[in-house]
Amino acid sequence: MSVNDKLKELGITLPPVATPAAAYVPYVRTGNLVFVSGHTAKKAGKPWVGQLGKNMNTEEGKAAARTIAIDLLGTLNAATGGLDKVTRIVKLLGLVNSTSEFTEHHLVINGASELLGQVFGDKGSHARSAFGVAQIPTGACVEIELIAEVG
Repeated sequence: MSVNDKLKELGITLPPVATPAAAYVPYVRTGNLVFVSGHTAKKAGKPWVGQLGKNMNTEEGKAAARTIAIDLLGTLNAATGGLDKVTRIVKLLGLVNSTSEFTEHHLVINGASELLGQVFGDKGSHARSAFGVAQIPTGACVEIELIAEVG
């Protein structure tokens, strides 16, 4: 099954590449690697604002991370000319806007990791870092960046 067929099966439509909010580009390709800049969580087209452990719970954060994964796939699609060219999701880096007491950052970022596994199968298994930060641009609850290998 192609990646596009899998996305259709999951009811996912890829968004266009978002315009960067500062002095950076959405992605950089070097050799067989594509580095996708950090994407922040959005809800109804606006920043998904919140802090885990204060006014958001783990399941809400996980849902936010899943929406980011869809945005990352839209950018990766534009960078590669088609997601079927992706040979491996190499790594995710997840930042969770959280209180100092919150300890489930890894479970929040699972929202993105699990979706990538559904879309790419074994090629979606990746290395990952997930940690809490005091704040994310625009007050967003989660930010994730991605590295992929392409053929």
